Amino acid sequence: MGILSGNPKDEPMHYGEVFATWTNLFTNNGLITAYQTFLQHAGDGDLKKLIEEAIECIQNENQQLEELLKANGLGLPPASPDRPVAKLEDIPVGARFTDPEINTALSMDIATGLVACSQAIGQCIREDIAMMYGQFHAAKVQLGAKFLRLNKNKGWLVPPPLHVHRPEQE
Repeated sequence: MGILSGNPKDEPMHYGEVFATWTNLFTNNGLITAYQTFLQHAGDGDLKKLIEEAIECIQNENQQLEELLKANGLGLPPASPDRPVAKLEDIPVGARFTDPEINTALSMDIATGLVACSQAIGQCIREDIAMMYGQFHAAKVQLGAKFLRLNKNKGWLVPPPLHVHRPEQE
């Protein structure tokens, strides 16, 4: 048997794995707070459902990340308290996030999360951590597809210039 070839859960985490998981948890804590704010600014019912799904997805990630960090004797990053509930009508129009802005922000976060998961997978030597990030990646792909579909259905998608004219063949 080679080095580190036993039960992955018995293997130590290397510094890259520690940094990736701790930073992921810290970032997720901030995203939950931001998404709770977005939820209160959203007016579209379909968007609200997707924001709630995004929060639930992040909370599921956090549960696994916290268990992993605790099992390895590592401290957890700080988390902000939940946002107080506000009514959309009480938020001044000029201070509100619009539904397309919220959709774009969450879509960008999902894209960034996909890259972060891929990077974590690539640096892992513990198979269990790599598999966990594979699951996170798959969940983000599915959630991202839902946001893209909503973006298209609501007319919020602003595509880059489309290349529709091709040079004529000789």
